[in-house]
Amino acid sequence: MAPQRFHEQFAQIQRSMPHVPLAMGPDDSAEFLYEKGVVLARDGEEAQLVEDTVRTHFEAAPELTADRVRRAGPQANRTGVTRIQVGDAGEGGRGGDLAVAHALRALREHEGRAGRRLVSRNHVVSIAVNACPGDEPVPAPRTAGTNPAPDSTPYDPDTAVDVLVVDTGLMHDHGAVPLLARVRGDRQVRETDENGVLEQYVGHGTFIAGLVAAVAPNTDITVRGSLNDAGAVLESDFGHRLFEAVDAGGWPDIISLSAGTSNGRTDGLLGVDAFMRELRARGTLLVAAAGNNSSATPFWPAAYADRPGYEDSVLSVGALRGDGEHGACFSNHGHWVKAYAPGERLTSALTGFETPVPYVYRHSTYDACRFGFRYACTCQWPRHAGLLSEDGDRTPAKPDQVMFDGYAHWSGTSFAAPVAAAMVAAHMTAHGERDPRAARRRLLAANREYAEVRGAHVPALRPPTWRPVPVRRPAPPA
Repeated sequence: MAPQRFHEQFAQIQRSMPHVPLAMGPDDSAEFLYEKGVVLARDGEEAQLVEDTVRTHFEAAPELTADRVRRAGPQANRTGVTRIQVGDAGEGGRGGDLAVAHALRALREHEGRAGRRLVSRNHVVSIAVNACPGDEPVPAPRTAGTNPAPDSTPYDPDTAVDVLVVDTGLMHDHGAVPLLARVRGDRQVRETDENGVLEQYVGHGTFIAGLVAAVAPNTDITVRGSLNDAGAVLESDFGHRLFEAVDAGGWPDIISLSAGTSNGRTDGLLGVDAFMRELRARGTLLVAAAGNNSSATPFWPAAYADRPGYEDSVLSVGALRGDGEHGACFSNHGHWVKAYAPGERLTSALTGFETPVPYVYRHSTYDACRFGFRYACTCQWPRHAGLLSEDGDRTPAKPDQVMFDGYAHWSGTSFAAPVAAAMVAAHMTAHGERDPRAARRRLLAANREYAEVRGAHVPALRPPTWRPVPVRRPAPPA
């Protein structure tokens, strides 16, 4: 039976949020995840309108309970949103799911008159980007070095570009890597399970920091562990965590963000609206991953790059496959993706530099590319059985276990984004540019490299020290 990575990831995220009942949407099409029985509205008059309208609507719907409509979160906070309980998530199995759909429907007429969205699901934002990992990390020999390799530009504290990575925290042994000697920030809260096996995604932020440091050595990199809980957070909390990340050290030159969600809409995420508006008023550039669902559906916050007023403040980045000539099979795409960078089988620091650490694969590989591509993509290779099956149970086969003793190969738009962020930083250093948004414009304007993605020629940001990985053809079935 073919693996179901989205459903497996859903179960993983649900385990990390045991008190938050989650659903897939829309209509079980597995495009995104959201909290059952809760909607979001802007604080103040709009929240009151949503609450009153939904209650009135429910009074006319016998299958719903109007007296369950109530505030479920603060009425005023920095993110500017209020959680409103519209149903009992556990009632009748799909009770909370049904209540959310009714609440959204009740506000359509009001939204039409207002000309903007008044209510939203409370989506799950994930570093698995669309709850769908490009692949899992693969051990890489230390002798191979990183890919991209470290650039030779010297570090100058007076001109170093300030890069903030909002992700999982740093692994305990990251300081053993010369490349990461100056990286500072939060520690990963929990690295291994009770058996000493690496938890899923725990090295994500460290891997990203290594990519930035390799491509742009003249950087001061800070990693914030804003997404340590299985890399997932509710939209209602996401904006707050972004504010916390910039509050801790001030607004940086560049934010590298490898997390997001689709939401079936083209007008952004209600829960990050306040942060995005403040970002736009600052000089910071947000470089965001485009997502791993091989889809043209806008993925947020990356898709803000295509929204009026955000063209300069957001750069959305898709992933190129190993040879850098075409898009990776998993990469999201479309007019809202403004650039592509290498994102398949990159090599960076993970963990195990002091003592090797075991890892057991969670996801099994496919017999053929799940997105219909015809090369040996990350869907198929390297082959492993994994711990999870379609039902979320252990497979009868012995799971694959590997040892990490330093570096890893890893794939995803999660890693294309920091490569692009580092290229903007490197451009700033090379040209004495202090404005990251101006550097973004000039970098793309001067870029003469392109790749082919879904028949379109798109800007390709390939670091000078990056080495292409030969594209293999899949082996015939046994």
